[in-house]
Amino acid sequence: MAKYRDNLPQLSGDLFLTDGGFETTLVFHEGFDLPEFASFPLLKTESGRAKMREVLERYIPLATKNGLGFVLEPPTWRANPDWAAKIGYSPEELDEANRQAIIFMEELRDAHETQKSPMPISGCIGPQDDGYNPSSFMSVETAEKYHQVQINTLKDTATDFVTSFTICYVDEAIGIVRAAQNADMPVAIGFTVETDGRLPSGQPLKEAIEQVDAETNSVPIYYMINCAHPTHFIDVLTDGGEWLERIQAIRANSSCMSHEELDNAEELDEGNPQQMGQEYLALRTKLPNLNVLGGCCGTDHRHVEAIRNAWMQKPRQALAS
Repeated sequence: MAKYRDNLPQLSGDLFLTDGGFETTLVFHEGFDLPEFASFPLLKTESGRAKMREVLERYIPLATKNGLGFVLEPPTWRANPDWAAKIGYSPEELDEANRQAIIFMEELRDAHETQKSPMPISGCIGPQDDGYNPSSFMSVETAEKYHQVQINTLKDTATDFVTSFTICYVDEAIGIVRAAQNADMPVAIGFTVETDGRLPSGQPLKEAIEQVDAETNSVPIYYMINCAHPTHFIDVLTDGGEWLERIQAIRANSSCMSHEELDNAEELDEGNPQQMGQEYLALRTKLPNLNVLGGCCGTDHRHVEAIRNAWMQKPRQALAS
């Protein structure tokens, strides 16, 4: 069962890495056709599992060779009821897919975890609708009921905590928090933002974090920004308020393009890994508790390696001097 659920090691302040753009790597670099951008169906075949293992094992040594932690994220971003139904999964098959995804993470942890490199397992929770431009918005109550299905499954596995990704409006985030509370699961909330640093709903990031904290009694263990380039949000991290202390994880896109441009792009924009490392370093001066670092769309192990190198070569105290 869960190894770290009651004592999540990344809350210590130590540096943790995680993976990059898993689905974009599978599609653009490995040639997979992922229906509805869902990677969890690959768990059904040994060849699919082998390829996913190969991709993730490009990242894990970046942590273990340096005595860093690594957050294991399963391929469950699309493993929720509406998206699974679109690709023909029954509720029972979806339940089993989520369980198999965590077993897959356990296998990786058993193979690679060391005393110096703890590997908590995060249950990846994706949005009910499009993460960039949802066609409808759920109420808090509807979102809670909707996401309870996946979170209840993850509760009964080795999942240590759950993390939402590419959430673009506050009511869905609050619903996810409540569903996690119902299951007695620690939860991190990941928001995406547009090029102006606001959520796709139009709400400023600061207001979104403060609203979720106010309406949930600050239940999220931390917040994450994902699926946006650092230049899209660094300018809104300015007032030094307590909300900035709540952002502990960044998983940025490699591309500076907007979400609309990314949706219409036929080629992968990989950006510049070395430049991205420096952009993450700049975020460090804004976010005092930032310590979970990975990538999102377009990134791969090269980007995460560059981020790690930039981070480790410049101690935090050196940035403050």
